[in-house]
Amino acid sequence: MALLQIAEPGQATAPHQHRIAIGIDLGTTHSLVATVLSGKPKVLQDDKDRVLLPSIVHFAKDVTTFGYEAKPFMLVDPKNTVVSVKRFMGRSQADIKFQHPYTLTGAENEMPAFETAAGRKTPVEISAEILKQLKDRAETSLNNPVNGAVITVPAYFDEAQRQATRDAAQLAGLNVLRLLNEPTAAAVAYGLDQETNLSTDRNYVIYDLGGGTFDVSILRFSEGVFEVLATGGHTALGGDDLDRLIVKWAKKQLNIDTLSDEEYAVFIIAARQAKEYLTEHQSAELKLLDNLLTLDRSTFESIIQVALDKTMSVCKRVLRDAKLELDDIEHVVLVGGSTRSYAVQKAVRELFEREPLCTINPDEVVAIGASITANQLIGNSQDGSLLLDVTPLSLGLETMGGLVERLISRNTAIPVARRQEFTTYQDGQTAMLIHVVQGERDLVEHCRSLGRFVLHGIPPMTAGQARIEVTFQVDADGLLTVSAKETTSGVQAQIDIKPSYGLSETDTERLLVEGFKHAEEDKQLRHLQETKVEAQRELEALEQALKADTDLLSQQQARDLILAAEALKARLKTNELEAIEHAAQQLKIHSDAFAALRMNRHIDHALKGTKLEDWSNSN
Repeated sequence: MALLQIAEPGQATAPHQHRIAIGIDLGTTHSLVATVLSGKPKVLQDDKDRVLLPSIVHFAKDVTTFGYEAKPFMLVDPKNTVVSVKRFMGRSQADIKFQHPYTLTGAENEMPAFETAAGRKTPVEISAEILKQLKDRAETSLNNPVNGAVITVPAYFDEAQRQATRDAAQLAGLNVLRLLNEPTAAAVAYGLDQETNLSTDRNYVIYDLGGGTFDVSILRFSEGVFEVLATGGHTALGGDDLDRLIVKWAKKQLNIDTLSDEEYAVFIIAARQAKEYLTEHQSAELKLLDNLLTLDRSTFESIIQVALDKTMSVCKRVLRDAKLELDDIEHVVLVGGSTRSYAVQKAVRELFEREPLCTINPDEVVAIGASITANQLIGNSQDGSLLLDVTPLSLGLETMGGLVERLISRNTAIPVARRQEFTTYQDGQTAMLIHVVQGERDLVEHCRSLGRFVLHGIPPMTAGQARIEVTFQVDADGLLTVSAKETTSGVQAQIDIKPSYGLSETDTERLLVEGFKHAEEDKQLRHLQETKVEAQRELEALEQALKADTDLLSQQQARDLILAAEALKARLKTNELEAIEHAAQQLKIHSDAFAALRMNRHIDHALKGTKLEDWSNSN
């Protein structure tokens, strides 16, 4: 099947025009920017020919420094030197449980801010500073203004984390064409969407071991869409941890217990250099405190084996989550600078029993894929195809009884819009609360709340007569807009889902696993809640009917009806489904007879004063 060609509205260009589009890998440890020149992707350098920009910002009272210039402050002024800000994006204070040296302010359920020498700085502002550095680099290198950018995000980022990334880009003055999943970008860089046999589904593993984090995703390419089947990782495992393991080994060899900050910095640098040297050589030397240590490949492998085992166990778990075997995997793509290590490549090769793809610099592969996508979106590429992402979790809203009505299911290709009609529950209802949730469970209490808004101005009508049209729209970045409209009056309201915090990768996985685990239980709970809601509706209707027409009943009939209603009310306080259904059925026996009497009265009233010839003349 041919892939879907997309040009953003208003951005298609004439053949003679070339608009500047860039791809940005906004990384936890390092960030970089790439573009397509003369049909080929190219990573852009700074004025010192460096492609990587350390994702570090140092705040002093009067000056802010970035990247390599900010790096030395990590040791001398850690409280004002923000590193790994990506870990704070779209997260609440309560979500941030990892160790850090910063002073954070803000409410528990809000994205925090850093207290720095330059004042209060949010994660969005700090990310914007990094993005602005990359934008300036691109405009200096290309000698032209940037017209648009594609920015990559982890596959597990939810709406809040994606929205925080988009906000940072806009604050940096970037026109965001698309937020693209990092594993999808890596697959695009290798042209996996262009492989000749696209008639069958193909599964790919993206193994991403960066400086500070580890992520693994399994993608399925089917009918022009990359679907994220499963994802996992470790937010505190990367190349920096491999360096620390080497330092630990070196201290043991030299019989040293503690190091000063200056000595530790020397050890870390020596460890990193040795690790990189071993990629091409059989052994490396470390000069430490007037001592010379030799580190060979076999020793290096044994030192870092504990970290490699952690990544392998995550890979196995993600395979299980995706319900795939090793034979189901077509390719394994290596991403992240740490995968240049021969030891990492060896471990991946042995686990997946195939040679991993690593011909593209693993530091640059995500940015390259983003630049290819940006070039297509801006309208420069007439032959390229754009791959669509999917929603990571189902989206829906709360209905009566605390039930979830799903409008968009997980793994739906985006962009997408879904529309559904709802109605009022009570007579004369003039407002409706729209509660938007995310998750795979059937009860609201088991899902994640994304936002609430109220539709006011509904004309007062009998319950069930109003028509409320609710629309869920997810754009190509995975950002959600929900709107509600009362069709008879035209009143409407909407919300852009922009919570102050987002789901962590662990939370996303947990919601998916719980959805599968509790499917049967949720089915029973939904049936129970639906039965309760219907019974409550019957009781409220009966109450209104008795107020209007109780004189139609004899004393015995009224007594029997009221007793049956009270019995049902008592059962509704329990969770005994069969008992509730039995009580509802008993009430129905009496209420049906009452309904028949009311119907006769209304018919008599309607026909009062008419003659037989009135009906015959009407024909």
